[in-house]
Amino acid sequence: MSGMTVFSIVLLAFVAVTVANGVRIVPQGEEWIVQRLGKYRTTLLPGLRFIIPYIDVVSHKVTTKDIILDVQEQEVITRDNAVIVVNAIAFIKVTDPVKAVYGVENYSEAIRNMIMTTLRSIVGDMELDQALSSRDMIKARLKAGVADEALDWGLTVKSVEIQDIKPSPSMQRAMEMQASAERERKAMVTRAEGEKQSMILNAEARLESAKRDAAAQVTLAEASAQAIAKVTRAFGDNELPMLYLLGEKYIASLGKIADSGNTKLVLLPADLQGSLRGLFQPVTKAGG
Repeated sequence: MSGMTVFSIVLLAFVAVTVANGVRIVPQGEEWIVQRLGKYRTTLLPGLRFIIPYIDVVSHKVTTKDIILDVQEQEVITRDNAVIVVNAIAFIKVTDPVKAVYGVENYSEAIRNMIMTTLRSIVGDMELDQALSSRDMIKARLKAGVADEALDWGLTVKSVEIQDIKPSPSMQRAMEMQASAERERKAMVTRAEGEKQSMILNAEARLESAKRDAAAQVTLAEASAQAIAKVTRAFGDNELPMLYLLGEKYIASLGKIADSGNTKLVLLPADLQGSLRGLFQPVTKAGG
């Protein structure tokens, strides 16, 4: 092989490499940063693009599609000293590749750390109950808190979503114990209130029963007084009718005592005949 042939092959190889280095096809969804001798030169948009070989270098390939950033789980202390676990997910987009490349070392990691710091600040300013029930407010404040800084880095924060926000495992155990104690306290209050109402009702029932017994005794006493008054008016000074009535009641009482199942012994007065004389005398006189 002659020297001319070798030179031609080398020349063709050099031209091919030069053309390959000078022609760039940028895919859709990307923008390429070109540096010339270490300094920013231009940004290549999607399509067929040309640069000066060996002088211009593609230093960064930046995606312009939406980027999903997973903000890892972290523990946050609320204003009332409760520990909760929170994580989030962010959707960002590179709107200025030059700022994204030259404004910060790693824009994805920078915005992730910014979201974590802002999230801790927002939740730390809330109490536990408020933090657990205010996802939308936290999301809105979080997006507003990182939006300005993101613009300086050539980024747009399209959305920030709170994936999960919950008490830490130790806090959950403490809350469960507190809830159990509260349920037990309410049960004890309910039982005490029930016993109180039962005692009040029993006392009211006893009072009503005593009132009714007293009223019944008064009624019986009045009835007895009226009966005695009628007997007295009917018989005048004659004591025999009165003795007859008393004797009749006496005999009836002895009969009830004798019929009682608990009665084992019935005592009769020694002067039984004298006690019953008032019962038999009116009968004798009526027969005579």
